[in-house]
Amino acid sequence: MVMPQAWSHPHSFIAMQATLVQQDDRLTGLKMHWVMDEITSADLLYDAGKAKPDSVVWKKLAAEVMANVMAQHYFAEFWHKGKPVKFGNLPPEYRLSREGNKAVLEFILPLDEPQPLAGQRYTFSIFDPTYFVDMTFASEQSLHLPPELAQRCRLTLKTPNPNASLQTYALSLDKADAPPADMDLGRQFAQTVTLLCQ
Repeated sequence: MVMPQAWSHPHSFIAMQATLVQQDDRLTGLKMHWVMDEITSADLLYDAGKAKPDSVVWKKLAAEVMANVMAQHYFAEFWHKGKPVKFGNLPPEYRLSREGNKAVLEFILPLDEPQPLAGQRYTFSIFDPTYFVDMTFASEQSLHLPPELAQRCRLTLKTPNPNASLQTYALSLDKADAPPADMDLGRQFAQTVTLLCQ
């Protein structure tokens, strides 16, 4: 028996972790750790076959996945004082690997310019605008500060609670459906992370 949700939005799930990257008391980016669900991972792991972790095969797959992520502006928005913070064009590092039946993408999402930390507040969200992919931090334990910031900065996670009709609508979309672009469905399910530093 096929459950109707099997064909509904979202179709893919990514469990995320993020660690702040800083240098000289400035924020330079986010180190991302994305674990894809088994179904999403299946094609990548099939293509990788039995290739060794740092082989050309894995590097080529990583470059393809990273190109897709970059084409979507890293699926991210980063804000400071109500203004968007620009991202760098190329991640300084990225890799794709396997954890059991799941593919894991790790990369540094670079900020175009290092941002001051002292006394500042930033927010960021990572989401697929179409909600085709559900991108989630399981809890605040999925957000990490480097030890040198742990004493004076904190990260908080806010998970929205979309109303029942919006949830029902998202579940009603089948694989071929895309919600109207102006609806911005993914944003309505997107978590917001706040970074506050003294």
